[in-house]
Amino acid sequence: MTALLVTGGAGFIGSNFVRHWQARFPGQRILVLDRLTYAANPATLEQLQALPDVTAEVGDIADQERVSALLRRHRIDTIVNFAAESHVDRSIAGPATVVVTNVLGTQALLEASRRVWLQQSPRRSCRFHQISTDEVYGELAVGQPPFRESDPYHPSSPYAASKAAADHLVYAYGRTYGLPVSVSHSGNNYGPFQHPEKLIPLTITRVLQGATVPVYGDGLQRRCWLPVATHCLGIEAVLRRGRAGGSYHLGGGLELSNLELLQQLCGLLDQRFQAQPQLAAEYPLSPMARGEPAASLLRHVTDRPGHDRRYGLDTGRAVRELGFAPEAGSLAELGVVVDWYLRQRPWWRYFLPDEAPCSQRRQPQA
Repeated sequence: MTALLVTGGAGFIGSNFVRHWQARFPGQRILVLDRLTYAANPATLEQLQALPDVTAEVGDIADQERVSALLRRHRIDTIVNFAAESHVDRSIAGPATVVVTNVLGTQALLEASRRVWLQQSPRRSCRFHQISTDEVYGELAVGQPPFRESDPYHPSSPYAASKAAADHLVYAYGRTYGLPVSVSHSGNNYGPFQHPEKLIPLTITRVLQGATVPVYGDGLQRRCWLPVATHCLGIEAVLRRGRAGGSYHLGGGLELSNLELLQQLCGLLDQRFQAQPQLAAEYPLSPMARGEPAASLLRHVTDRPGHDRRYGLDTGRAVRELGFAPEAGSLAELGVVVDWYLRQRPWWRYFLPDEAPCSQRRQPQA
């Protein structure tokens, strides 16, 4: 690998991966392509452009001609496709958007890769890597063993279905055209630069603004929470040691119910305000500024349609073939994320409309 195209590189996981790769492999060229939808902050793209050997462009993966030109001009030999509409609630409200981006966009990206790498200027070494999700497998029943890479897809939401369709296209291009491809799946990620509509930053930012935090249903849906830095290490392992045509589960992490996670986050916020009294002046609308617990803002609301109760991934193949065996996440790592959002108010406030009072803005969960 000498030159990477990272699509969706201004988003949460994509931007963390660019930083990870640039630090790990200085001198390797990285081209970031991002459409800068509602989920991206232009400040993130500017920060990436300031890194050595990183070039960034605003563009759509569905623009096949432009992608083809970029592959040729920058002599790209590796694509890591993070670009996706990834919010389940938004996919339920408007499924057409996720189909256009996640399915048709991925197909256009694959076709550009096939055209340039296999037809116009064949490369001896290239790789198309697709970032997928554990949600393509559907719901894991209580007591059921974690999903393996060989298990059939059974998506529940339009988002999960669009990612499943994209994965199938990736495998089809590998089988039909001989395009070197790979796919990786992970659970819920957390870390810096995550949009405040997702569960962890949503909880932190809404509590800091004194807004209620919605808890879907009974809040007992279980998820594995993986630090984004660990996920980036797993993607690196796939790119360096994964076989063409391979599928890998980059799971692990801290398994909690949504309600347990929210309670832990609220406890961490309480601790931060107790240890740092100046935070009360910085966030005067928060309950902690009045001496009340953060958890006082949790409110149970009607569950969303088709909400899966549990996910889980068997990571044995990643351990055997890649040597990737991450340790479980910890509450200390969650605390680091809480601290990041406490320090980065200008970054996350970019996403919040000013026209409506905070208490009236109900943002969906991850």
